[in-house]
Amino acid sequence: MPDGTQHGTPRGTRIEIDTGVCIGAGQCALAAPGVFTQDDDGFSTLLPGREDGGGDPMVREAARACPVGAVKVSDPAG
Repeated sequence: MPDGTQHGTPRGTRIEIDTGVCIGAGQCALAAPGVFTQDDDGFSTLLPGREDGGGDPMVREAARACPVGAVKVSDPAG
């Protein structure tokens, strides 16, 4: 596609989880299990190699689903 979209998220998208804000609700992992998981303490983390969302169309929904706004999705500068 002309805008670099791969099944939903543009190449170069950056996902960040504010670990100081995350409460471990797990809504991101439920919304986009191919990108997010929970660590041994129950807090959200990105799956290895998924820092850009891997083209998952549910990444933005996962960020919206976070009850404390710990997940941020940034588009590439462009």
